[in-house]
Amino acid sequence: MRKVRVAVIGLGSWGECHLQAFHSLPYVEIAAVCDIREERVHSLADQYGVPGRYTDYEQLCEQEEIDLVSVVTFEKDHLQPTLKALKSGKRVLVEKPVATLVEEAAEMRDASINQNRSIIPGHLLRFDPKYAEVYEGIRSGSIGKPRSIYLRRGRARSLFATYRRTHTVYELMIHDIDLAIWYAASRVRRVRAYEIALTDPECPEILWANLEFDNGVLAVLESHWMTPDEAGIAIADTAEIIGEQGTAHVDTRETGVQIWNSGGRLTPDLAIHRDINGLRFGALREQMNYVCQCIAQGEEPQYTSFADALHGIEVAGAILQSAKSGKEISL
Repeated sequence: MRKVRVAVIGLGSWGECHLQAFHSLPYVEIAAVCDIREERVHSLADQYGVPGRYTDYEQLCEQEEIDLVSVVTFEKDHLQPTLKALKSGKRVLVEKPVATLVEEAAEMRDASINQNRSIIPGHLLRFDPKYAEVYEGIRSGSIGKPRSIYLRRGRARSLFATYRRTHTVYELMIHDIDLAIWYAASRVRRVRAYEIALTDPECPEILWANLEFDNGVLAVLESHWMTPDEAGIAIADTAEIIGEQGTAHVDTRETGVQIWNSGGRLTPDLAIHRDINGLRFGALREQMNYVCQCIAQGEEPQYTSFADALHGIEVAGAILQSAKSGKEISL
């Protein structure tokens, strides 16, 4: 298997997680990194042995030897690096949400088609074995066609100060919008949403959405930033899928590991991305492994769907509009 040469644009904490995941794959070479902070670029490039160092993503994208560009900038800044990478002949993995405007997501799709280059949405929960097992149960018939989907996502209160930069529907609920679309295998036709904003009228701490799909599936999504930090739970998510042949339940609140000490209780997340003794585990690595294997073998990644991601942005916009207006929105 030939080496796949990748680049990462955006070196925040999650951008560094991308570096760690790529670095763990023996057939992947991290060819370049980019961030507007030059000190951050050199620090991480030194740490992970990256030769290409840029503060201008346009210069990075002009490097011909790069196979895949991972765009991990702030949520509202995905469009231009993605378009530049596609137009430079690169495949692109763009973090969720792929955009916060439907028009920008559509522009990415069109550029991908025009340039004949893949664009992969970073919806990594499809690579989490728990959620993937539910999909397999739907596909195989052991759960059967879903009739009702409930997806709940909770995060610590302290994280809200950082992530309120982007509305909760794009920052947190977007994960469950994608899961609901994936499980229902249909498109949303009606949305009714509710929000509670305790500190910032532009970004609610609590958000609920009721979705009705074209095929009759009903989904309820709940996202909040209200888990007390003292609870020591990194991720507190649950799901219930009621199918025609069975039901499925997912609960991430108990990971199987708890650490008790003078600081209280810690329940670490082991499913998304974990760096333990220099080894990387989790859905992020599995996502990178899948995408890079496809590239190395000359195949197009099919497991995730940019069409689904674009529809997810349409649904997110309808949820935001419904919550603000207090009205049902039809798509």
